[in-house]
Amino acid sequence: MRPRELVEYALNLLLAKNMSAFAGLWAEDGVLEFPFASPGYPSRLDGRAAIHEYLRDYPAVVDIRAITRQQIHETVDPAVVIAEFAVAGVAVHTGRPYRLSYIAVVTVRDGEIRHYRDYWSPLAAAEALGGVDELMAAFAGGRDA
Repeated sequence: MRPRELVEYALNLLLAKNMSAFAGLWAEDGVLEFPFASPGYPSRLDGRAAIHEYLRDYPAVVDIRAITRQQIHETVDPAVVIAEFAVAGVAVHTGRPYRLSYIAVVTVRDGEIRHYRDYWSPLAAAEALGGVDELMAAFAGGRDA
């Protein structure tokens, strides 16, 4: 699967709340990074198992109901794509609207995600989830870089 197709498929899995399959797209030693992570929030996850653990309860935290915008840019490196997308849903525990925009820089090799750099706003997510403590408690795993 080409990088663009893999990222489109990944977004469909996110919308379908199939986090196991979503995490399964990563290479065994793949990396997921959060450059804008708040102190104490994981800034890097190493390996498919850590990514799976981090994402495991995502649908119990955020009910993504729609991808409201999606654009995938191919780059001069055929293994790298940049995905711009926005989601709409509900923060499960607060009932507040969850509307967030993301930019992801994704490297795909041999049909697997090798590296995924996820640019999103922790402050916007914390507001929907009920505060920074709730955001920090919502997700497991990771380590600070």
